[in-house]
Amino acid sequence: MTRDYLILYVNGRRLEIRGERAFQSLSDFLRYDLRLTGMKVVCAEGDCASCTVLVGRRSPQGAMVYCTVASCIQFLFQLDGTHIVTIEGLQYDGELNPVQEAMVCEHGAQCGFCTPGFVVSLHAMLENGAERDEAALRRGLVGNLCRCTGYEPILRAGLATDLSRMRRVDELYPPALIAEDFAAHATDAVEITVGAKHFLKPVTIDAATRFRAEHAGCAVVTGGTDYGVQVNKGLRTPEAILSTSALPGFFDHAIADGVWSIGGGVTLATLEREAARVLPQLAEMLDRFGSIQIRNAGTLAGNIANGSSIGDTLPLLFVLEAEIELAGPSETRRVKINDFFTGYRQNLMRGDELITRVYIPLPSKNDIVRLYKISKRRDLDISSFTAAFCLERTGDSIGNVRIAYGGVGPTVIRLPKTEAMLRGKPLTFDTFAAAADNVREEIAPISDVRGSADYRNLLAANILLKLAADLGFAPEDGNGQAHGPESDPIAGGQRPPV
Repeated sequence: MTRDYLILYVNGRRLEIRGERAFQSLSDFLRYDLRLTGMKVVCAEGDCASCTVLVGRRSPQGAMVYCTVASCIQFLFQLDGTHIVTIEGLQYDGELNPVQEAMVCEHGAQCGFCTPGFVVSLHAMLENGAERDEAALRRGLVGNLCRCTGYEPILRAGLATDLSRMRRVDELYPPALIAEDFAAHATDAVEITVGAKHFLKPVTIDAATRFRAEHAGCAVVTGGTDYGVQVNKGLRTPEAILSTSALPGFFDHAIADGVWSIGGGVTLATLEREAARVLPQLAEMLDRFGSIQIRNAGTLAGNIANGSSIGDTLPLLFVLEAEIELAGPSETRRVKINDFFTGYRQNLMRGDELITRVYIPLPSKNDIVRLYKISKRRDLDISSFTAAFCLERTGDSIGNVRIAYGGVGPTVIRLPKTEAMLRGKPLTFDTFAAAADNVREEIAPISDVRGSADYRNLLAANILLKLAADLGFAPEDGNGQAHGPESDPIAGGQRPPV
């Protein structure tokens, strides 16, 4: 069955969205069409979280699962089969909820523009039983910006919230009927045409690739975190849009024979949770990848397709020699990520293909993996430089070695000369120092707003010295003695610092 309308719920109310309205941003729809003006739009880039709402989707087990998103960069066509809960929908029997009461008592609001976003984010954290010390609150609210309070009264409000009175969203909106409605329409395709605009939410890979083939320049939207910014800033006005939200297997992930298979729709938030168990270096990197609202929407496949040379996930994929599955109308093929990019934001993907899966070989117990992200701020900042290292330890020497840098050329690059220089050498500070002296021969950084070419050249060399220090090696002392680690913190692939 194919529908020509979207089905979504807002604060428990069922809506069918037809025609031009389907192409609106969620924030505009809520504020202008439904007059739900509690949440605010400030940046229109997903950077400040004043527009935060909850989005609930039916899980494979039939439950409704909610997470926070930035509504300014979500579009209605992405949200078929979702339940949106706004700040207005978090009232308890027409009264303030415990988070709002705590914000009042602790003077957590001044101008008030950011306050609804903080309340929604805090409610999502606290109803799910998250840790509630100050450090946990700071991490959970990292995407929510306030320019008035200095954050201290907001943190006090989070600590002061009466948890005994908190009610889960499922208590406010019993999920059975909503989930049943979504299940009944889960296999529906959605196709909406308005003038030159053409939207499709297919339910098969074949239909998706055929649509791509028939519509040159089609925008493929899953999380839409880059797409939303580009549209809001007038940089992109596609006539054909493809949603991947109903493609079979697109949100699955599994590990088999030492390879992590990740569907094209798996969010960065899901990836972060799973990586904490199987690839902790990636989990620590993702902790610095945008905000929680962005990670709840953005995907690994989207980060690859975007093709930025400072994409935070890409260097790790390069050194682990990941492969990308590309599905087209006539074939499905795998491409090594080291061969995928052909230039700045250019790649081997054909105009009728989709990234349907990413395969990541997991490190062995003898592999040392380290990731680095250099940016002007720790959080919510685009990288100036990124690096990934995967070194095989063979006794006290380096076996195979793979190095990838980002921000030093038009694409993320491998460093084959530096790799060859390190291969077979002893694990000492001097080994890495010698490599640092020569690494600049393999890179061609430019100067931009995030750093000069000289700065990036210096980073490229110094990160090798940082790697040596993180592995526990120091330069020789005045007696000619090289110092190594007192214990062996890197055996068995234990968690490295980022």
